[in-house]
Amino acid sequence: MNQHLLARKGLVLVMLIDALLVALPADRVVRDPDVVARYQHDEAEWAPYAAPLAVVRPRTTLEVQAVVRACLEHDTAVVTRGAGTGLSGGANATDGCVVLALEGMTAIKEIDPLERYAVVEPGVVNDHLRAACAEHGLWYPPDPASAPWSTIGGNVATNAGGLCCVKYGVTRDYVLGMQIVTGTGELVRLGRKTAKGVAGYDLAGLMVGSEGTLGVITEITVKLRPLQDPQRTVAGYFDSIVDAGRAVSAVAAAGLTPSALELVDKQCLIAVDAWKKMGLSVEANVVLLGRIDTAGVIGDQEAEKMLSCFDEAGATWSAVSTDQEEADALFAARRLAYPAMERLGPVLTEDVCVPKRAVPEMLARIEQIGIAHETTIANIAHAGDGNLHPLLITPRDDEPARARAQAAFAEIIDAALELGGTVTGEHGVGLLKMEGLAQELDPVVLDMHRSVKNALDPHGILNPGKVFS
Repeated sequence: MNQHLLARKGLVLVMLIDALLVALPADRVVRDPDVVARYQHDEAEWAPYAAPLAVVRPRTTLEVQAVVRACLEHDTAVVTRGAGTGLSGGANATDGCVVLALEGMTAIKEIDPLERYAVVEPGVVNDHLRAACAEHGLWYPPDPASAPWSTIGGNVATNAGGLCCVKYGVTRDYVLGMQIVTGTGELVRLGRKTAKGVAGYDLAGLMVGSEGTLGVITEITVKLRPLQDPQRTVAGYFDSIVDAGRAVSAVAAAGLTPSALELVDKQCLIAVDAWKKMGLSVEANVVLLGRIDTAGVIGDQEAEKMLSCFDEAGATWSAVSTDQEEADALFAARRLAYPAMERLGPVLTEDVCVPKRAVPEMLARIEQIGIAHETTIANIAHAGDGNLHPLLITPRDDEPARARAQAAFAEIIDAALELGGTVTGEHGVGLLKMEGLAQELDPVVLDMHRSVKNALDPHGILNPGKVFS
């Protein structure tokens, strides 16, 4: 870039900052390099990122609109983020962008017990919403493992799943409507608050999983359910990950719909113990944790049936837990598995989803891929719906090991697609899965996606370079 263009670019950036400072309270615009550095990337540390021009932390929808309009006027990219817990690089900053951090928009505006919905701002933490709903005898089911710290806006942006989703569905199943700022700076409402509604295209549904590429979500209406019935926890220990996979298939074949069915391998449990001293390491290579929330005698029978599925698949030990505290500790360990593994070194996290019948084969292939590429792969999974999260771990500052892990990552994607699966079940495409998306989708379908993107973000300022190249 020649000196003239550099000078022009610098002038535009100065003018943009001036415009933001005019439109917003001064404390909303952050340029301190140490603070800005904390907003450069999400938890996908292997995904590339660059230095933003500034971070803006709005508190209202109108402030968000002002930011988008200023960026439009000065042809500057807007990268929206919540708590930064994403695992695909979807919230990573691009060079010279404005990072729009919505973590300060934390109001739970309404909980309607009769109509069973809640209206929230995007910065509301998932578990905070669940706790507020519980006070009204209601429940918001989507529960990613990051629920104690991830935000509803981020969950909507990635269509997050979670532990309960095997029975109760993912975020998209609970979004009724939303308010967004469009790529042209307009403020609009999409969707509805009624239980039913088919007026026009499902534009609210289109925004779910769009990773900030189609609009900036400033308010979300989610539907709620009555509080969950008490759960029975079924635990099983297995010598091999393939045996555990067979148990997952057996549960599905038996016609059971558990409220959770999670897989955790020994590496993850040991890492959690080393960090949190929970004393949960067991004499098993893999643990399956199932839950049944069907009421009454039928629920008791379903729990026993799940127990039989575990045993018939080769469990070395299994039981229906009678100790709620112990059961909750096991599920807490599942939620802590990823951050515990992160403490051991850089982690490249997969997020493939395969048909339930293919779970044993997919787990076997993951094991073989790890051996072939001399890469340590730990495993956690929302096993009940086939959503697997192999964790590829490398020593710090070991470039050959990193290259081997990246090759293993690509082979896992290939294997998932070959088995009829998808390259991402809930983390989103972001940056890490762009090549996988191109493998999965027909070129005509990719063009359909790009047409939607171009129509709703005609100036290309919303999270450019993500999802579609």
